[in-house]
Amino acid sequence: MPTNREQIDRLLALREQARLGGGAARIEQQHAKGKLTARERLDLLLDPGSFVELDAFVTHRATDFGLDRQRILGDGVVTGHGSIDGRLVFVFSQDFTVFGGSLSEAHAEKICKVMDLAMRVGAPVIGLNDSGGARIQEGVVSLGGYADIFLRNTLASGVIPQISLIMGPCAGGAVYSPAITDVTIMVEGTSYMFVTGPDVVRAVTHEDVDREQLGGASIHTQVSGVAHLAAPDEASALATARRILAHLPQNNLSEPPRVAGRDPADRRDPELDTLIPDEPNKPYDMHDVIRRIVDDGDFLELQPAWAANIIIGFARLDGRSVGVVAQQPSVLAGALDIDASDKAARFVRMCDSFNVPLLTIEDVPGFLPGVAQEHGGIIRHGAKLLYAYCEATVPKVTVITRKAYGGAYDVMSSKHVRGDINLAWPTARIAVMGVEGAVNIIFRDQLEKAEDRAAELARLTADYESTFANPYVAAGRGYVDDVIVPSETRPRIIAAFAMLEGKRDRNPARKHGNIPL
Repeated sequence: MPTNREQIDRLLALREQARLGGGAARIEQQHAKGKLTARERLDLLLDPGSFVELDAFVTHRATDFGLDRQRILGDGVVTGHGSIDGRLVFVFSQDFTVFGGSLSEAHAEKICKVMDLAMRVGAPVIGLNDSGGARIQEGVVSLGGYADIFLRNTLASGVIPQISLIMGPCAGGAVYSPAITDVTIMVEGTSYMFVTGPDVVRAVTHEDVDREQLGGASIHTQVSGVAHLAAPDEASALATARRILAHLPQNNLSEPPRVAGRDPADRRDPELDTLIPDEPNKPYDMHDVIRRIVDDGDFLELQPAWAANIIIGFARLDGRSVGVVAQQPSVLAGALDIDASDKAARFVRMCDSFNVPLLTIEDVPGFLPGVAQEHGGIIRHGAKLLYAYCEATVPKVTVITRKAYGGAYDVMSSKHVRGDINLAWPTARIAVMGVEGAVNIIFRDQLEKAEDRAAELARLTADYESTFANPYVAAGRGYVDDVIVPSETRPRIIAAFAMLEGKRDRNPARKHGNIPL
């Protein structure tokens, strides 16, 4: 019978074996590709020394195709829990050095176990994806493992934060797990996502494309909108995940972390008073407005390269985490289109799920016109954003900087869709449509009879603008709570969110709504 020392030595040897995954040679291959190992990634993601591993001794159960002679501890995924900034998180990190990180029955069960634990204790889950896909030798069992994970992603949605990092290949059915999660981060040059690979695409459609062109980080952050951010390297991706988590709570029953604010809550910024151009159609960069309002000018933007006519992201106001949704006048004049509606709607729903207050900064000329937009379903997609704002019960503060035209005014967290505090700058124009267009419609007959059409148009436009295209008509109705000097925007918003801190709002009892997906 082995002695106690011998048993301890055996345990330590097995731990070292599990730590090496597929072995030193395969670790070198991973490094040669510019990639870290599964465990090295966790060391960067988590607080030092906080990782507690689970199921390190699990191996696959398959016996066919020679797999009975290739049992590797951990079976291609490292799972467990640790902390980020002292907060409990659950993690799984796929190990490409073991069977290419392919998903087996046991591999899936390990992931499901940490997801179940995360739901049970109410803590975030961060998944590090680096896998060649389903383990073909296990057939339908591996497919069932994917479905088990998808189910847990779905049940956890809106209950605990879920962040996905794509650190290498993520193909086939595997892509649907990150797609369900709240935030997806990719690594430039070494990660890709697609349902069917280049070889299948070439055979079926005769399109010649490589992995990067089909599903690389640039494609999914600029074209498809599947990923929220792309990082230049793995360390940056992991640091970004930590930064995002700092704005989210542990679960849907808790509040986001609040930090001590260094930026004075009563700080005014005189530059805001002259930031809006006098010409109503001249663009400006809404990032300048956001950075001058939020704490220390620090804004964590999500999906910056996709649907850039709308801006979404996290910031802090007097230490409080807030979600920001804002038009970008320098791109498509800030008009809402199909992609912008989808982008903002999903972000609004994420913030509402996790008790993150919403700041909306509005300069919108309306929904983007055109055959492509109408045929593409702008009605359906725009309704998603409307639905998201109507459904949201978190504190909602809106600032109208310039244009708020047509149905887009209603959609962008107006009073009519339960906006709590709605403020406007003196430059705001709240109307059914642009001034010149409205005058041409209302006074069409009068303009046709005018001796000097240009002079008459100018006179009527000035009259209409002074009568209707200003914030005071809406303020007189109570649709705008106050017209403010732009430089005092920050203290007014902070005061509004402080007042709304105890807000209680509920939606009707129901199984769930039927959002126009």
